[in-house]
Amino acid sequence: MEEVYYDILGKLLQEGKLMQLRYELARINEADVADFLQRLDDPEQVGKVFRILPKDMSAEVFSFLDSDAQEKVVNSITDKEVGKLVDDLFTDDAVDFLEEVPANVVARVLSNASSETRKTINKFLNYPEDSAGSIMTDEMISLHDTSTVGLAIEKIRSTGKDKVTVYTAYVIDSSRHLVGSIELSDLLFSSPEKRIHDLMDDDKQLISVHTLDDQEEVANVVKHYDLLSVPVVDKENRLVGIVTVDDVVDILEEEATEDIEKMAAISPSDKPYLKTGVWSTYIKRMPWLLVLMILASFTSVIINHYRSALAICTALIAYIPLIMDIGGNAGSQSGSSVIRAISVGDVEFRDSFRVIWKELRVAFFIGITLAGVNLIKLLFIDKIPMGVSLVISLVMVLVILFAKLIGSLLPILANQLKLDPAIMASPLITTIVDTVSLLIYFSISVHILHLV
Repeated sequence: MEEVYYDILGKLLQEGKLMQLRYELARINEADVADFLQRLDDPEQVGKVFRILPKDMSAEVFSFLDSDAQEKVVNSITDKEVGKLVDDLFTDDAVDFLEEVPANVVARVLSNASSETRKTINKFLNYPEDSAGSIMTDEMISLHDTSTVGLAIEKIRSTGKDKVTVYTAYVIDSSRHLVGSIELSDLLFSSPEKRIHDLMDDDKQLISVHTLDDQEEVANVVKHYDLLSVPVVDKENRLVGIVTVDDVVDILEEEATEDIEKMAAISPSDKPYLKTGVWSTYIKRMPWLLVLMILASFTSVIINHYRSALAICTALIAYIPLIMDIGGNAGSQSGSSVIRAISVGDVEFRDSFRVIWKELRVAFFIGITLAGVNLIKLLFIDKIPMGVSLVISLVMVLVILFAKLIGSLLPILANQLKLDPAIMASPLITTIVDTVSLLIYFSISVHILHLV
Protein backbone atom coordinates (compact mmCIF):
# COMPACT_ATOMS: atom_id res chain seq x y z
CA MET A 1 0.00 0.00 0.00
CA GLU A 2 1.22 3.53 -0.75
CA GLU A 3 3.00 5.44 2.01
CA VAL A 4 0.65 8.40 1.69
CA TYR A 5 -2.31 6.22 2.70
CA TYR A 6 -0.57 5.16 5.91
CA ASP A 7 -0.07 8.88 6.63
CA ILE A 8 -3.81 9.49 6.13
CA LEU A 9 -4.68 6.67 8.56
CA GLY A 10 -2.21 8.03 11.08
CA LYS A 11 -3.71 11.51 10.81
CA LEU A 12 -7.23 10.15 11.42
CA LEU A 13 -5.95 8.39 14.53
CA GLN A 14 -4.21 11.51 15.84
CA GLU A 15 -7.36 13.60 15.32
CA GLY A 16 -9.50 11.02 17.09
CA LYS A 17 -11.72 10.35 14.07
CA LEU A 18 -12.13 6.68 15.00
CA MET A 19 -15.33 5.98 13.06
CA GLN A 20 -13.79 7.28 9.84
CA LEU A 21 -10.60 5.35 10.62
CA ARG A 22 -12.64 2.17 11.13
CA TYR A 23 -14.33 2.72 7.77
CA GLU A 24 -10.98 3.16 6.00
CA LEU A 25 -9.43 0.11 7.71
CA ALA A 26 -12.39 -2.06 6.73
CA ARG A 27 -11.76 -1.21 3.07
CA ILE A 28 -8.16 -2.41 2.91
CA ASN A 29 -6.46 -5.79 3.07
CA GLU A 30 -5.83 -7.34 6.49
CA ALA A 31 -2.08 -7.52 5.79
CA ASP A 32 -2.00 -3.75 5.16
CA VAL A 33 -3.95 -3.12 8.38
CA ALA A 34 -1.31 -5.17 10.20
CA ASP A 35 1.45 -3.06 8.61
CA PHE A 36 -0.28 0.10 9.86
CA LEU A 37 -0.55 -1.30 13.40
CA GLN A 38 3.12 -2.25 13.42
CA ARG A 39 4.06 1.35 12.60
CA LEU A 40 2.46 2.54 15.86
CA ASP A 41 4.94 2.80 18.73
CA ASP A 42 2.40 3.62 21.44
CA PRO A 43 0.80 0.41 22.84
CA GLU A 44 -2.34 2.39 23.74
CA GLN A 45 -2.78 3.43 20.12
CA VAL A 46 -2.26 -0.18 18.99
CA GLY A 47 -4.99 -1.35 21.34
CA LYS A 48 -7.31 1.50 20.36
CA VAL A 49 -7.01 0.72 16.65
CA PHE A 50 -7.34 -3.03 17.15
CA ARG A 51 -10.53 -2.57 19.18
CA ILE A 52 -12.28 -0.63 16.41
CA LEU A 53 -11.57 -3.24 13.74
CA PRO A 54 -14.61 -5.11 12.39
CA LYS A 55 -14.98 -8.37 14.33
CA ASP A 56 -14.76 -10.47 11.19
CA MET A 57 -11.26 -9.19 10.36
CA SER A 58 -9.55 -8.72 13.76
CA ALA A 59 -8.28 -12.32 14.05
CA GLU A 60 -6.98 -12.26 10.48
CA VAL A 61 -5.17 -8.97 11.11
CA PHE A 62 -3.69 -10.38 14.34
CA SER A 63 -2.22 -13.34 12.44
CA PHE A 64 -0.29 -10.95 10.17
CA LEU A 65 1.31 -9.04 13.07
CA ASP A 66 4.84 -9.76 14.27
CA SER A 67 5.23 -11.11 17.82
CA ASP A 68 6.01 -7.70 19.36
CA ALA A 69 2.85 -6.12 17.93
CA GLN A 70 0.79 -9.15 18.94
CA GLU A 71 2.05 -8.79 22.50
CA LYS A 72 1.07 -5.10 22.50
CA VAL A 73 -2.42 -6.02 21.35
CA VAL A 74 -2.88 -8.68 24.04
CA ASN A 75 -1.59 -6.35 26.75
CA SER A 76 -4.01 -3.59 25.69
CA ILE A 77 -7.29 -5.54 25.57
CA THR A 78 -9.44 -7.13 28.27
CA ASP A 79 -9.35 -10.78 29.34
CA LYS A 80 -12.69 -11.36 27.66
CA GLU A 81 -11.40 -9.88 24.40
CA VAL A 82 -8.26 -12.03 24.66
CA GLY A 83 -10.38 -15.17 25.00
CA LYS A 84 -12.54 -14.23 22.02
CA LEU A 85 -9.47 -13.43 19.91
CA VAL A 86 -7.74 -16.75 20.61
CA ASP A 87 -10.91 -18.71 19.93
CA ASP A 88 -11.25 -16.95 16.56
CA LEU A 89 -7.66 -17.62 15.50
CA PHE A 90 -6.75 -20.65 13.42
CA THR A 91 -4.85 -23.12 15.59
CA ASP A 92 -1.52 -22.77 13.77
CA ASP A 93 -1.64 -18.96 14.07
CA ALA A 94 -2.40 -19.20 17.81
CA VAL A 95 0.46 -21.66 18.34
CA ASP A 96 2.91 -19.51 16.37
CA PHE A 97 1.98 -16.52 18.52
CA LEU A 98 2.33 -18.38 21.84
CA GLU A 99 5.73 -19.79 20.86
CA GLU A 100 7.13 -16.26 20.47
CA VAL A 101 5.77 -14.32 23.47
CA PRO A 102 6.86 -14.35 27.16
CA ALA A 103 5.50 -16.95 29.58
CA ASN A 104 3.27 -14.46 31.42
CA VAL A 105 1.50 -13.59 28.16
CA VAL A 106 1.07 -17.29 27.33
CA ALA A 107 -0.46 -17.91 30.76
CA ARG A 108 -2.92 -15.03 30.35
CA VAL A 109 -3.96 -16.11 26.85
CA LEU A 110 -4.51 -19.76 27.77
CA SER A 111 -6.37 -18.90 30.97
CA ASN A 112 -8.89 -16.85 28.99
CA ALA A 113 -9.31 -19.24 26.07
CA SER A 114 -12.13 -21.75 25.99
CA SER A 115 -11.34 -25.20 27.41
CA GLU A 116 -11.55 -26.76 23.96
CA THR A 117 -9.20 -24.18 22.43
CA ARG A 118 -6.79 -24.49 25.37
CA LYS A 119 -6.70 -28.28 25.03
CA THR A 120 -6.01 -28.07 21.29
CA ILE A 121 -3.28 -25.45 21.66
CA ASN A 122 -1.52 -27.38 24.45
CA LYS A 123 -1.51 -30.47 22.25
CA PHE A 124 0.17 -28.56 19.44
CA LEU A 125 2.67 -26.91 21.78
CA ASN A 126 3.88 -30.37 22.87
CA TYR A 127 5.21 -31.15 19.41
CA PRO A 128 8.95 -30.51 18.87
CA GLU A 129 9.81 -27.05 17.59
CA ASP A 130 10.04 -26.78 13.80
CA SER A 131 8.25 -30.10 13.32
CA ALA A 132 5.22 -30.66 11.13
CA GLY A 133 3.09 -31.06 14.25
CA SER A 134 4.08 -27.65 15.57
CA ILE A 135 3.10 -25.79 12.38
CA MET A 136 -0.01 -27.71 11.31
CA THR A 137 -3.63 -26.75 11.88
CA ASP A 138 -6.54 -29.07 12.61
CA GLU A 139 -9.06 -26.80 10.87
CA MET A 140 -9.50 -28.85 7.72
CA ILE A 141 -12.34 -30.70 5.99
CA SER A 142 -12.32 -34.43 6.70
CA LEU A 143 -14.87 -36.79 5.15
CA HIS A 144 -15.61 -40.43 5.86
CA ASP A 145 -15.00 -42.71 2.88
CA THR A 146 -18.47 -44.26 3.23
CA SER A 147 -20.23 -40.87 3.14
CA THR A 148 -22.24 -39.78 0.10
CA VAL A 149 -21.44 -36.74 -2.02
CA GLY A 150 -24.63 -35.04 -0.87
CA LEU A 151 -23.77 -35.42 2.82
CA ALA A 152 -20.19 -34.32 2.14
CA ILE A 153 -21.31 -31.10 0.47
CA GLU A 154 -23.72 -30.41 3.34
CA LYS A 155 -20.86 -30.85 5.82
CA ILE A 156 -18.64 -28.46 3.86
CA ARG A 157 -21.44 -25.88 3.77
CA SER A 158 -22.06 -26.11 7.51
CA THR A 159 -18.46 -26.24 8.74
CA GLY A 160 -16.31 -24.92 5.89
CA LYS A 161 -16.50 -21.26 6.91
CA ASP A 162 -14.26 -21.96 9.92
CA LYS A 163 -11.73 -24.06 8.00
CA VAL A 164 -8.39 -22.94 6.58
CA THR A 165 -9.19 -24.38 3.17
CA VAL A 166 -12.13 -26.16 1.53
CA TYR A 167 -10.57 -26.79 -1.88
CA THR A 168 -9.33 -30.23 -0.84
CA ALA A 169 -11.09 -32.58 1.58
CA TYR A 170 -9.20 -35.43 3.24
CA VAL A 171 -10.86 -38.82 3.37
CA ILE A 172 -10.65 -41.01 6.48
CA ASP A 173 -12.00 -44.41 7.49
CA SER A 174 -13.89 -45.26 10.69
CA SER A 175 -10.62 -45.19 12.68
CA ARG A 176 -9.53 -41.78 11.26
CA HIS A 177 -6.82 -43.40 9.13
CA LEU A 178 -6.03 -41.25 6.10
CA VAL A 179 -7.14 -43.17 3.01
CA GLY A 180 -7.24 -40.46 0.34
CA SER A 181 -8.24 -36.97 -0.69
CA ILE A 182 -10.85 -35.47 -2.97
CA GLU A 183 -11.14 -32.09 -4.64
CA LEU A 184 -14.14 -29.86 -4.03
CA SER A 185 -14.68 -29.64 -7.79
CA ASP A 186 -15.08 -33.46 -7.98
CA LEU A 187 -17.80 -33.30 -5.34
CA LEU A 188 -19.66 -30.46 -7.04
CA PHE A 189 -19.85 -32.26 -10.38
CA SER A 190 -20.76 -35.70 -9.01
CA SER A 191 -24.14 -37.28 -8.28
CA PRO A 192 -25.29 -36.69 -4.65
CA GLU A 193 -25.89 -40.44 -4.17
CA LYS A 194 -22.32 -41.49 -5.03
CA ARG A 195 -20.00 -42.67 -2.26
CA ILE A 196 -16.77 -40.83 -1.54
CA HIS A 197 -14.62 -43.98 -1.84
CA ASP A 198 -15.98 -44.53 -5.36
CA LEU A 199 -14.80 -41.08 -6.46
CA MET A 200 -11.25 -41.35 -5.16
CA ASP A 201 -8.62 -42.25 -7.72
CA ASP A 202 -7.01 -45.51 -6.53
CA ASP A 203 -4.03 -44.93 -8.80
CA LYS A 204 -3.33 -41.47 -7.41
CA GLN A 205 -0.39 -41.28 -5.01
CA LEU A 206 -1.46 -40.41 -1.45
CA ILE A 207 0.94 -37.73 -0.25
CA SER A 208 1.28 -36.97 3.45
CA VAL A 209 3.85 -36.06 6.10
CA HIS A 210 4.27 -37.20 9.71
CA THR A 211 3.91 -35.06 12.81
CA LEU A 212 7.62 -35.34 13.68
CA ASP A 213 8.94 -34.55 10.19
CA ASP A 214 11.12 -31.44 10.05
CA GLN A 215 9.34 -28.35 8.73
CA GLU A 216 11.87 -28.00 5.91
CA GLU A 217 10.99 -31.51 4.68
CA VAL A 218 7.31 -30.55 4.78
CA ALA A 219 8.01 -27.41 2.73
CA ASN A 220 9.92 -29.48 0.17
CA VAL A 221 7.00 -31.91 -0.17
CA VAL A 222 4.51 -29.09 -0.76
CA LYS A 223 6.85 -27.45 -3.26
CA HIS A 224 7.73 -30.68 -5.09
CA TYR A 225 4.11 -31.79 -5.56
CA ASP A 226 2.76 -28.26 -6.08
CA LEU A 227 0.18 -28.59 -3.28
CA LEU A 228 -2.04 -26.02 -1.60
CA SER A 229 -1.94 -28.12 1.57
CA VAL A 230 -0.51 -31.43 2.76
CA PRO A 231 -2.12 -33.75 5.33
CA VAL A 232 -0.24 -34.58 8.55
CA VAL A 233 -0.61 -38.05 10.08
CA ASP A 234 0.59 -39.61 13.33
CA LYS A 235 2.63 -42.81 13.65
CA GLU A 236 -0.54 -44.88 13.14
CA ASN A 237 -1.39 -42.99 9.94
CA ARG A 238 -4.36 -41.18 11.52
CA LEU A 239 -5.17 -37.74 10.16
CA VAL A 240 -4.34 -35.06 12.77
CA GLY A 241 -3.99 -31.87 10.71
CA ILE A 242 -2.73 -30.14 7.58
CA VAL A 243 0.05 -27.73 6.67
CA THR A 244 -1.04 -25.04 4.22
CA VAL A 245 0.96 -23.26 1.57
CA ASP A 246 0.98 -19.93 3.45
CA ASP A 247 2.84 -21.65 6.29
CA VAL A 248 5.25 -23.15 3.76
CA VAL A 249 6.08 -19.68 2.43
CA ASP A 250 6.96 -18.61 5.99
CA ILE A 251 9.08 -21.74 6.47
CA LEU A 252 11.01 -21.17 3.24
CA GLU A 253 11.69 -17.56 4.23
CA GLU A 254 12.81 -18.63 7.71
CA GLU A 255 15.08 -21.39 6.38
CA ALA A 256 16.58 -19.09 3.71
CA THR A 257 17.32 -16.44 6.35
CA GLU A 258 18.92 -19.06 8.58
CA ASP A 259 21.11 -20.34 5.72
CA ILE A 260 22.19 -16.81 4.77
CA GLU A 261 23.20 -16.11 8.37
CA LYS A 262 25.13 -19.36 8.64
CA MET A 263 26.85 -18.69 5.30
CA ALA A 264 28.00 -15.35 6.72
CA ALA A 265 29.36 -17.05 9.87
CA ILE A 266 26.54 -15.75 12.09
CA SER A 267 24.54 -17.86 14.53
CA PRO A 268 20.89 -17.74 13.34
CA SER A 269 18.57 -15.30 15.10
CA ASP A 270 14.81 -15.63 15.48
CA LYS A 271 14.32 -11.85 15.65
CA PRO A 272 14.43 -9.16 12.92
CA TYR A 273 17.72 -7.26 12.60
CA LEU A 274 16.51 -3.99 14.14
CA LYS A 275 14.89 -5.82 17.06
CA THR A 276 18.03 -7.75 17.97
CA GLY A 277 20.07 -6.05 20.68
CA VAL A 278 23.77 -5.14 20.42
CA TRP A 279 24.84 -7.72 23.00
CA SER A 280 22.77 -10.47 21.38
CA THR A 281 24.24 -9.60 17.96
CA TYR A 282 27.75 -9.68 19.48
CA ILE A 283 27.16 -13.13 20.99
CA LYS A 284 25.91 -14.50 17.67
CA ARG A 285 28.82 -13.14 15.61
CA MET A 286 31.83 -13.44 17.87
CA PRO A 287 32.29 -17.25 18.20
CA TRP A 288 32.62 -17.88 14.47
CA LEU A 289 34.93 -14.89 13.99
CA LEU A 290 37.11 -16.17 16.83
CA VAL A 291 37.34 -19.63 15.22
CA LEU A 292 38.11 -18.11 11.81
CA MET A 293 40.77 -15.82 13.31
CA ILE A 294 42.52 -18.79 14.92
CA LEU A 295 42.43 -20.72 11.64
CA ALA A 296 43.65 -17.69 9.70
CA SER A 297 46.59 -17.27 12.08
CA PHE A 298 48.22 -20.26 10.39
CA THR A 299 48.85 -18.06 7.35
CA SER A 300 51.28 -15.96 9.37
CA VAL A 301 53.03 -19.16 10.53
CA ILE A 302 53.47 -20.23 6.90
CA ILE A 303 54.75 -16.83 5.79
CA ASN A 304 57.21 -16.76 8.67
CA HIS A 305 58.41 -20.27 7.78
CA TYR A 306 59.27 -19.18 4.24
CA ARG A 307 60.77 -15.87 5.33
CA SER A 308 64.22 -16.65 3.96
CA ALA A 309 62.82 -17.61 0.54
CA LEU A 310 60.85 -14.36 0.37
CA ALA A 311 64.00 -12.43 1.18
CA ILE A 312 65.68 -13.97 -1.88
CA CYS A 313 62.75 -13.33 -4.25
CA THR A 314 60.85 -10.31 -2.92
CA ALA A 315 58.61 -10.27 -6.03
CA LEU A 316 56.67 -13.19 -4.57
CA ILE A 317 55.47 -11.05 -1.65
CA ALA A 318 53.45 -8.70 -3.84
CA TYR A 319 51.34 -11.55 -5.24
CA ILE A 320 50.37 -13.21 -1.95
CA PRO A 321 47.03 -11.29 -1.82
CA LEU A 322 46.30 -12.22 -5.45
CA ILE A 323 46.78 -15.95 -4.84
CA MET A 324 44.75 -15.91 -1.62
CA ASP A 325 41.91 -13.84 -3.08
CA ILE A 326 41.53 -15.89 -6.25
CA GLY A 327 41.49 -19.12 -4.25
CA GLY A 328 38.96 -17.84 -1.71
CA ASN A 329 36.65 -16.48 -4.39
CA ALA A 330 36.84 -19.67 -6.46
CA GLY A 331 36.06 -21.81 -3.41
CA SER A 332 33.14 -19.58 -2.42
CA GLN A 333 31.62 -19.88 -5.89
CA SER A 334 31.63 -23.67 -5.75
CA GLY A 335 30.52 -23.77 -2.12
CA SER A 336 27.54 -21.49 -2.72
CA SER A 337 26.44 -23.44 -5.81
CA VAL A 338 26.66 -26.83 -4.09
CA ILE A 339 24.96 -25.62 -0.90
CA ARG A 340 22.08 -24.29 -2.98
CA ALA A 341 21.89 -27.57 -4.93
CA ILE A 342 21.77 -29.56 -1.68
CA SER A 343 19.08 -27.33 -0.18
CA VAL A 344 16.73 -27.82 -3.15
CA GLY A 345 17.44 -31.56 -3.35
CA ASP A 346 19.43 -31.52 -6.60
CA VAL A 347 22.57 -33.00 -5.01
CA GLU A 348 22.99 -35.86 -2.54
CA PHE A 349 26.01 -37.76 -1.20
CA ARG A 350 25.78 -40.32 -4.00
CA ASP A 351 26.38 -37.47 -6.46
CA SER A 352 29.76 -36.59 -4.88
CA PHE A 353 31.91 -37.91 -7.72
CA ARG A 354 29.81 -36.20 -10.39
CA VAL A 355 29.95 -32.89 -8.53
CA ILE A 356 33.71 -33.08 -7.93
CA TRP A 357 34.41 -34.14 -11.51
CA LYS A 358 32.33 -31.26 -12.85
CA GLU A 359 33.93 -28.68 -10.54
CA LEU A 360 37.46 -29.85 -11.36
CA ARG A 361 36.82 -29.48 -15.08
CA VAL A 362 35.32 -26.03 -14.53
CA ALA A 363 38.30 -25.17 -12.30
CA PHE A 364 40.76 -26.26 -15.01
CA PHE A 365 39.23 -24.03 -17.68
CA ILE A 366 38.91 -21.09 -15.25
CA GLY A 367 42.46 -21.61 -14.02
CA ILE A 368 43.95 -21.73 -17.53
CA THR A 369 42.05 -18.58 -18.55
CA LEU A 370 42.98 -16.55 -15.47
CA ALA A 371 46.57 -17.82 -15.48
CA GLY A 372 46.98 -16.86 -19.13
CA VAL A 373 45.68 -13.33 -18.56
CA ASN A 374 47.81 -13.04 -15.42
CA LEU A 375 50.95 -14.22 -17.23
CA ILE A 376 50.57 -11.51 -19.86
CA LYS A 377 50.09 -8.89 -17.13
CA LEU A 378 53.13 -10.10 -15.17
CA LEU A 379 55.41 -10.10 -18.19
CA PHE A 380 54.38 -6.93 -20.02
CA ILE A 381 52.93 -4.66 -17.32
CA ASP A 382 54.60 -5.67 -14.05
CA LYS A 383 57.89 -6.59 -15.82
CA ILE A 384 58.38 -9.72 -13.72
CA PRO A 385 60.98 -12.26 -14.95
CA MET A 386 59.69 -15.16 -17.00
CA GLY A 387 60.51 -17.83 -14.39
CA VAL A 388 58.71 -16.07 -11.56
CA SER A 389 55.75 -15.21 -13.81
CA LEU A 390 55.32 -18.82 -14.87
CA VAL A 391 55.48 -20.02 -11.25
CA ILE A 392 52.82 -17.54 -10.11
CA SER A 393 50.53 -18.49 -13.01
CA LEU A 394 51.03 -22.22 -12.40
CA VAL A 395 50.23 -21.79 -8.72
CA MET A 396 47.08 -19.92 -9.69
CA VAL A 397 45.83 -22.93 -11.66
CA LEU A 398 46.60 -25.34 -8.81
CA VAL A 399 45.03 -23.08 -6.19
CA ILE A 400 41.81 -22.77 -8.20
CA LEU A 401 41.66 -26.55 -8.63
CA PHE A 402 42.11 -27.05 -4.90
CA ALA A 403 39.62 -24.31 -4.00
CA LYS A 404 36.91 -25.74 -6.27
CA LEU A 405 37.53 -29.21 -4.82
CA ILE A 406 37.20 -28.01 -1.22
CA GLY A 407 34.26 -25.72 -2.03
CA SER A 408 32.26 -28.57 -3.56
CA LEU A 409 33.29 -31.35 -1.17
CA LEU A 410 32.86 -29.75 2.27
CA PRO A 411 29.10 -29.00 1.96
CA ILE A 412 28.42 -32.56 0.74
CA LEU A 413 30.39 -34.05 3.64
CA ALA A 414 28.62 -31.77 6.12
CA ASN A 415 25.23 -32.86 4.79
CA GLN A 416 26.22 -36.52 5.02
CA LEU A 417 27.23 -35.97 8.68
CA LYS A 418 23.76 -34.46 9.37
CA LEU A 419 25.21 -30.95 9.68
CA ASP A 420 23.79 -27.90 7.93
CA PRO A 421 25.79 -27.49 4.67
CA ALA A 422 25.46 -23.71 5.09
CA ILE A 423 28.08 -23.74 7.87
CA MET A 424 30.63 -24.77 5.23
CA ALA A 425 30.07 -21.54 3.30
CA SER A 426 32.27 -18.63 2.27
CA PRO A 427 34.08 -17.69 5.54
CA LEU A 428 35.19 -21.22 6.44
CA ILE A 429 36.01 -22.26 2.88
CA THR A 430 37.91 -19.02 2.27
CA THR A 431 39.95 -19.41 5.46
CA ILE A 432 40.91 -23.01 4.66
CA VAL A 433 41.72 -22.18 1.04
CA ASP A 434 43.81 -19.15 2.05
CA THR A 435 46.02 -21.27 4.30
CA VAL A 436 46.48 -24.11 1.82
CA SER A 437 46.98 -21.64 -1.07
CA LEU A 438 50.00 -20.16 0.70
CA LEU A 439 51.45 -23.63 1.25
CA ILE A 440 51.05 -24.43 -2.45
CA TYR A 441 52.44 -21.03 -3.47
CA PHE A 442 55.57 -21.17 -1.36
CA SER A 443 56.27 -24.89 -1.77
CA ILE A 444 56.20 -24.72 -5.57
CA SER A 445 58.06 -21.40 -5.70
CA VAL A 446 60.86 -22.68 -3.45
CA HIS A 447 61.38 -25.88 -5.42
CA ILE A 448 61.07 -24.50 -8.95
CA LEU A 449 62.98 -21.28 -8.36
CA HIS A 450 65.51 -22.98 -6.06
CA LEU A 451 65.04 -20.47 -3.24
CA VAL A 452 66.82 -22.64 -0.63
